[in-house]
Amino acid sequence: MIITTTPTIEGHKIVEYKGIVSGEVIFGMNFLKDFGASIRDFFGGRSNSYEDAMLEGRKTALQEMENRARDLGANAIVGVSYGYETLGQSSTMIMVSISGTAVVID
Repeated sequence: MIITTTPTIEGHKIVEYKGIVSGEVIFGMNFLKDFGASIRDFFGGRSNSYEDAMLEGRKTALQEMENRARDLGANAIVGVSYGYETLGQSSTMIMVSISGTAVVID
């Protein structure tokens, strides 16, 4: 399946629009990851634990969206965008959401 952030796919014609599809993942960070990230924040540097969690969240949300598009009979998704949000008072829950338009291309 072709998945792109652009509204069209070069070399292909969109022959049918199936509708908007999305994928969402909410995951929590644990105390050790939070503690390690706060130390790196203080001293500087990247937080690999957070980056790994975000990468896994994006992959899972993308797969969920792709599965929903397939269920609609689509063979591509255009206009894809990602969003991120922290949830809860402690901001230890992170939501990754992705959406796009499921289409059939030639």
